Amino acid sequence: MNALERRATLALGSIFALRMLGLFMIVPVFAIYGRQYTGATPALLGLAIGIYGLTQAVLQIPASLLADRFARKPLIIIGLLLFALGGAVAALSTHIWGVIAGRAIAGSGAVSAIVMALLADVTREEQRSKAMASMGMTIALSFIIAFGLGPLLNQWVGLSGLFWLTSIAAFCAIGMLALVPTPLRVLPSSPLGYGTQLSSVLKIADLNRLHVSIFMLHFIMTAVFVLLPGQLIQYAHIAAPQHGWVYLPLLLLGFILAIPAIIVAEVKRQMRAIFLAGALCITLAMGILALDYTSKLGLLCGVGLFFIGFNVLEAILPSWLAKRAPVAAKATAMGINASSQFLGAFAGGTLGGLLLAHATVMQAWVLLMVLGFSWLIYALGLQSPPYLSSLAVRLPVEQVPGKHEDWGRKLLAIQGIEEVVVLPEQQVAYLKVDKTLLDDKARHELTQLLGAPIAI
Repeated sequence: MNALERRATLALGSIFALRMLGLFMIVPVFAIYGRQYTGATPALLGLAIGIYGLTQAVLQIPASLLADRFARKPLIIIGLLLFALGGAVAALSTHIWGVIAGRAIAGSGAVSAIVMALLADVTREEQRSKAMASMGMTIALSFIIAFGLGPLLNQWVGLSGLFWLTSIAAFCAIGMLALVPTPLRVLPSSPLGYGTQLSSVLKIADLNRLHVSIFMLHFIMTAVFVLLPGQLIQYAHIAAPQHGWVYLPLLLLGFILAIPAIIVAEVKRQMRAIFLAGALCITLAMGILALDYTSKLGLLCGVGLFFIGFNVLEAILPSWLAKRAPVAAKATAMGINASSQFLGAFAGGTLGGLLLAHATVMQAWVLLMVLGFSWLIYALGLQSPPYLSSLAVRLPVEQVPGKHEDWGRKLLAIQGIEEVVVLPEQQVAYLKVDKTLLDDKARHELTQLLGAPIAI
């Protein structure tokens, strides 16, 4: 990656990580310490964990539809301000419904898809998979830090302090946005209507499989961390303040073991095989927990295997989605995916609370194992993603400022040019190219528009 792409990836990855850090520090401790709130019940504790995902799920698609029409950065700032407000409301609450309201407000800052789409805008196609994989690994690393820090920080600042930290993280994320260049996206002159655009994306079978996959990944993850804390206390005899020291090494181990798999997926173009292996790891982990949850070794092995699969999938899903999403509806596709992710978190938290209250431990793990196996069977229908090439070209010297969009549309009309993103401040444009469609006529037209011959 060039310096611009590295800076954008670092900044946008930091924004994602700060949000996830604030969100997931709560997850491993809330099922235990949330009982202190007035009106708390196991079901409401699960709802408080999962409600963030519900409001995210409802609002990601409308936000992403807007992001395919308007500038992405202002929408991200609005979302982060809502995230900060929700953290403050939850921090000031003493009743469980106040916490639920705060988490719902935080979830209305639905910017995940917009952040991913902005990253796709400012990276070239060959580098985009690296950028998306880096983003995915950053997200996974934020989970590691959050699950490790949550139980430790809770001893010092309590749940209220953790909620305040989410607000602080949101303002830090707004500051990071200043490091990201502002791209000019070139789209067809007659974009689809909102409803037509949404329905066209929903008709793509492989994208739907990716949406179901992110739903199941976060569904199982959230349910696991509603169920697991009590079992670590009861069966592994590990006190709640020490849970961070359990999660941290297991997450780090899973992260390290996932790196070779991610490299193979990207470099060797084996994303489908690695994806299925990750889903299998999660299903097997649920089986281990169902069979041997009463022993410390069984619990640790099951959780460790889960983290390996989780880290692999969390890293490669964004890259796969960016490769497969339509050019003019990239944010929309990512919005549907993000909605699926957070709906999974809501459903998993809610189900986890119900299982905690009404099911035996074995019944809970068996149900999650069956759901994981069903997901694996469904994912077998995935096809490998397309691999295109990209060019980074200088804007022609004679290019008039303010006419970049017209120039970009002429490029987009050339057969084989799939996407054009112009960075006026840097005087560069990124072209996404299908080499198999780029014939001599198209090369000639491209040379004329760029003002110089291009070797492809």
